[in-house]
Amino acid sequence: MLVSGDSCLIVTPKNKKILIDGGGSERGSSNIGEKTLLPYLLNRKVNKLDYAIISHFDSDHCEGVLYVMQKIKVENVIIGKQFETCENYKEFIKIVKQKNIRVISVEKGNKVNIEKDMYFNVIWPDSNNIVNENKLNNNSLVFKMNYKNTSALFTGDIEKIAEEKIISYVKEDELKSTIIKVAHHGSKTSSTEKFIEKVKPKIALIGVGENNTFGHPSNITIETLEKAGTKIYRTDKMGEIILQINKKGQIKISNKISINKSN
Repeated sequence: MLVSGDSCLIVTPKNKKILIDGGGSERGSSNIGEKTLLPYLLNRKVNKLDYAIISHFDSDHCEGVLYVMQKIKVENVIIGKQFETCENYKEFIKIVKQKNIRVISVEKGNKVNIEKDMYFNVIWPDSNNIVNENKLNNNSLVFKMNYKNTSALFTGDIEKIAEEKIISYVKEDELKSTIIKVAHHGSKTSSTEKFIEKVKPKIALIGVGENNTFGHPSNITIETLEKAGTKIYRTDKMGEIILQINKKGQIKISNKISINKSN
C-alpha cells in the first residue's frame, strides 16, 4: 500500500499485475501519479497493468491511476456502476477512449475471474439499493478477493450507512475475510462494530497519510479492530506494507518506508 491516499498493488501467482486505486490528494497539492505511483511501479519493473481497479472517483483514490493510465499500458479497468458524475470521472472517460482501454463496470453479484484459484466477488454497489448520502463514498466498489483459502475485502470509502445496507442482505460467509482494507482511511464514520463482526478479519490494512489533517485513523476504529482481535498495519506508521501469501494460505508481512510520506 502507498501512503498518500489509498493504493494497493497485487502481483498474482501467474505474474498478473493488478493496481487497486492509486493514491492522490483531495487538496490537489501534488501529482502523486507522477511523483510517487509511476516511479514505484517502474522501480518494480511493472510497465504494464493487467487490471486497474478504481473504487470510486475521489482524488485520493483515483488521481494516481488516471496518471498511470496515460503513461503505461493498462489492459482493463474495473469500476463500480456509477450513479453520480464528477470531474475525475469525466477525465477517466476521456482517457479510456483515447487509450482504447477496456472498461468493466460491475455491481453486486458480479464475479471477475482473474486466473486459476483467484477471483473477485463484487459486493457493492447495488443499482437497486443506491445510497444517496455522500454518493461517491457510499457507492464505492466493495469486493472480496479470493485466492485459495485466503481472502481480502476491499472497501473503498464506504461509511456506516453503506455498511449497514451491506450486512442487512449479504450472507456472513460472503463478507468473512482474512484481510480487510479498512474503509475511508480508518475514519470514525466507517468500520462499525457490527460490520467488523461480520467480516471477522485477522489482518487490517489502513492506507493513511502521516500527520494528516483529518485525524485518520480514528481511535474509535482502532479500538473496534483491536476488540475483534485484528492485527493492524497502517501506512502512516509503517510506510509500504507488503503481504506475501503462499499456496497454503500462510501470510508473511513486512514493511519499508515508501518514497513519499508527505500526505
